[in-house]
Amino acid sequence: MTGKIIEIIKSGSISIPTILLTNYKKLKITDKELILIIYLINNTEFDPERISNDLELKVPEVLKMIDDLSKKDILKIKMTTGNVCEEKIILDELYNKIALLIINEKEEKQTTIYDKFEEEFARTLSPMEYEIIGAWLDNNFTEEIIEEALKEAIYNGVTNLRYIDKILSEWKKKGIKTKDDIKKSHEKHQKNIKKEVFEYDWLNEND
Repeated sequence: MTGKIIEIIKSGSISIPTILLTNYKKLKITDKELILIIYLINNTEFDPERISNDLELKVPEVLKMIDDLSKKDILKIKMTTGNVCEEKIILDELYNKIALLIINEKEEKQTTIYDKFEEEFARTLSPMEYEIIGAWLDNNFTEEIIEEALKEAIYNGVTNLRYIDKILSEWKKKGIKTKDDIKKSHEKHQKNIKKEVFEYDWLNEND
């Protein structure tokens, strides 16, 4: 996955400056280093004098910034061989770090309880339904317990909030507040059913 994102970044499909502007501090890049990196994306030849002139920086400052970015694993300087030997700025490490940031942001993005309802109902919730779910949250029903009530309704083939509201009301009366409480309640119910079957007087059924 990382490799694919790196390919997209290199192809120019993603605006590198935009990504850098929103994430460069996470990479511990300074404001001046950011400007230098954006410049180097389109000018990979390592020429301190030219960089100095173009960015109006002193050569020692350019060299210091290049060295700092190298230590941060943002770039490398590589000698290319051919008709003319040249030093090139290699930004593969930068692309890799940006790719990882994108992946992590996607993984960290949490699905809301509203998203889960829309996914299970296979449709967009109405404004009224949003208000009802919001009211459950305001009445101290946790997202965990609401999601479990949703699962219970789906299991029974029902996809409306009125049914789920009844489930939540019943659970509240029984003091059920967590997923573990639901499990214990189901186990207790199953034991009661087995006990009733075991104690049933089959011999006197027709009396």
